[in-house]
Amino acid sequence: MTSKVSTHEISQHASEGDAWIVVNGKVYDVTKFAPEHPGGAEIIYQFAGRDASKPYNSTHSPSLIKELDDQIIGELDTSTITQEWSKEEQEPQKAEGSTDTAYLRPALEDILNLDEFEHVAMNTFSPKSWAYNSGAANDNFTRDANRAFFRDIWFRPAIMRNVSTVNLKSTLFECDLDIPVFISPVGAAKTVFEEGELALARGAANSGIPYCLSTMTSYSLSEILEVTSKPVFYQLYINKDRPKTEALVRIAQDSRKVKALLVTADLPVMSKREADERIKPESNAVLVKVAQGSKHVGKKSAGLAKSTSSMIDSSLNWNDLQWLRSITNLPILVKGVQRAEDALLAAQVGFDGIVISNHGGRAADTAPPAILVLLEIHRYCPEVFGKIKVLIDGGFRRGSDVVKAICLGASAVGLGRPFQYALGYGQEGVEHAVESKCGYPKWTSTTDSSIVLKEEIQTATQLVGMTDLMRDASSTYINTAGVEHLLPPNCASSQKSFLRRLIKL
Repeated sequence: MTSKVSTHEISQHASEGDAWIVVNGKVYDVTKFAPEHPGGAEIIYQFAGRDASKPYNSTHSPSLIKELDDQIIGELDTSTITQEWSKEEQEPQKAEGSTDTAYLRPALEDILNLDEFEHVAMNTFSPKSWAYNSGAANDNFTRDANRAFFRDIWFRPAIMRNVSTVNLKSTLFECDLDIPVFISPVGAAKTVFEEGELALARGAANSGIPYCLSTMTSYSLSEILEVTSKPVFYQLYINKDRPKTEALVRIAQDSRKVKALLVTADLPVMSKREADERIKPESNAVLVKVAQGSKHVGKKSAGLAKSTSSMIDSSLNWNDLQWLRSITNLPILVKGVQRAEDALLAAQVGFDGIVISNHGGRAADTAPPAILVLLEIHRYCPEVFGKIKVLIDGGFRRGSDVVKAICLGASAVGLGRPFQYALGYGQEGVEHAVESKCGYPKWTSTTDSSIVLKEEIQTATQLVGMTDLMRDASSTYINTAGVEHLLPPNCASSQKSFLRRLIKL
């Protein structure tokens, strides 16, 4: 018979060297687990001696904690719960006389573009979720420049081209794409919507675009793969404990649903994300008693992003491709390329592709906008496009942005935040962000309001004079003079000379 554990007993185990928590009625000894927690030890210690069910369920699948079944002490004795033990701080009261009114979320069919999903998210997400999803590093310069630079790249439309029909389809790593778009990996989707990544995966499958699963998911990799009917990509953070990474790669490969691994390399250490760090710990969190000199002392919140990054291996380097090749035969892309020299290196050492990305401005602030890096590669080492696949994400919000990237040689474009914001409406929101499935009342005009991204890509393709986007796209359809003065010196030429000398050796 499972023993009952009183709240008094649980509260005695609230130190760094002796930590118990309660999750969904079970009492766990997490003393040894906390330092190895992928989300960081701090978030465990915040709830030592307390019930952590609410914060756990807000970001995790119920199944994830089964890994700690061997650390179960017993079951919570509910008869011993006191008001003091279970109390939560009250939400701040609005000032008397406040004129604030409740935000009325628009109906999904009234959402006309991806920006409107963001506006809804800003008004409906919890403070923690909004800070995590919208925030970036330091002053957010790179995050904002990612998008702003599209304004300085102009189309050069060709007319009289008979664009009555247009083809947007393509194939990428055995995935059929209705449009050259994929959902970029973003963690902690359960903070947005109860089904989190499950809804994203189903929505992507129904919309004809690949979903790239994040390592930092709310649900397990197996759970997400089980609900999707279409192939996916898998974003991989390399764990300091390499066998844990190898175990995930085996699951991905054995599923036969994962068609490519995107190894994130632009975040070897966590950046400073002030909006995220300003969010206080959960209302019923009590920081534990710790030994003098412990790094956990203090009441400053580490933030959701920083707390989930402690497992990342900062020793990752180009030589690790050999190790990755030894554990999988899946295509491997390096994600986080931010200059032409690294694109050349990736092709030279044998990666199957690259993802031009600055982590949505979440890594090094003032790193170059993603579209500028794509232009840099296109200008200085165009041969890369013939050797490997080139994907890109960062700042894409309009179908015209996608078309511009394809004209510069990209094989597909990733969007992360927009789909995270659309997830506020659940799976239907994800699907609506791509294309309406005609699930609205008959009186709703899909021509006027229902189709978002796919229709924008199609219209932009037709307006510039192309009939098959992936076949016809080229730099002749765009004018990049407005940003070319910001290209760095051609360092790629010296990189090519270095590589030639290296090959001779």
